[in-house]
Amino acid sequence: MKKAVLVIAEQIFRDEEYLKPKEILSQAGVEVVTASTTTGEAVGKLGLKVQPDLLVSQLKAEDYDALVFVGGGGAAQYFDDETAHALARGFAEAGKVVAAICIAPVILARAGLLRGKRATVFPDGIPELTKAGAIYTAQRVERDGRIITGNGPEAAEAFGQKILAQLQQD
Repeated sequence: MKKAVLVIAEQIFRDEEYLKPKEILSQAGVEVVTASTTTGEAVGKLGLKVQPDLLVSQLKAEDYDALVFVGGGGAAQYFDDETAHALARGFAEAGKVVAAICIAPVILARAGLLRGKRATVFPDGIPELTKAGAIYTAQRVERDGRIITGNGPEAAEAFGQKILAQLQQD
């Protein structure tokens, strides 16, 4: 059975960017766990309350097939988080799916994973991606190898489907 971990911020993650991919993956039989920097209650921008299963610092690439950073303003807490960056690099080096939506692709950019890669992001993040050497495509969802990016809440469903398709292919 494939396993995916969704990483959310403690506050102001985008509810639908968490719920849609989680629903799509779960319905297809992928085991989904949620991680954050707290195992206390995390609260989404629209009020969704989630109890993370484990801490980001407890994650290991060998335990999962996909790492997904959920967007929303709160995702900025991971922009300079070396633990999150090392995790993203570890998943990528292990040939796992690494995905991020909305503003969260900035995390991948700062982790050095988007250099020379096609990627998309919420418009606020475009300068960060281009500075990091990404090829910004303005698509709603973009896949380059095993790196999948989405540009915001309206892309949440297509983003989830793209992750699922990559997991089913692997």
